[in-house]
Amino acid sequence: MSVKHVKLPLTKEQIIQLHSGDRVELTGTLYTGRDAAHKRMIDELEEGKLLPFDIQDQTIYYVGPTPPKSGQVIGSAGPTTSGRMDKYAPKLIELGLKGMIGKGRRQPAVKDAIAKHQAVYFAAVGGAAALIARSIKKSEVIAYEDLGPEAIYRLEVEKFPAVVINDIYGSDLYEEGETKYRI
Repeated sequence: MSVKHVKLPLTKEQIIQLHSGDRVELTGTLYTGRDAAHKRMIDELEEGKLLPFDIQDQTIYYVGPTPPKSGQVIGSAGPTTSGRMDKYAPKLIELGLKGMIGKGRRQPAVKDAIAKHQAVYFAAVGGAAALIARSIKKSEVIAYEDLGPEAIYRLEVEKFPAVVINDIYGSDLYEEGETKYRI
């Protein structure tokens, strides 16, 4: 199976060409955020504040990286369970978020927002944190430093490996896989 090379930030033209099951390599800028950062972003929006970065067309990687060892850009950087962000994701997608990277299924509200606002959900391979970290070329904390590994980082990535799980057409690779192998 061929790999699609995707430049970040995502464009509408790229998103309409992505389908569940596509293997991709992402290159460009993405942001990190886990549940604590997502909660704080939504709380700040409700208080009338701005998000700590322009979310339009951006991708968030659900990760809490470990501290880097000497000579490393970042420590292990494997995906966390995406479902923990499901209560926050629809609002961020509505505001312009176009990509999310994590592991595991998404709730119907997230999949509906992905289809309605033309976004995409990618899965990164759990257990491959050290391998994924090699695709991260630059890392800097840009917000919520007090959250430690759950702070928001801006990452520059090159050939970051992922698979499309949920696309704008309503497809879900996890459901397709279950159906294919159900007895």
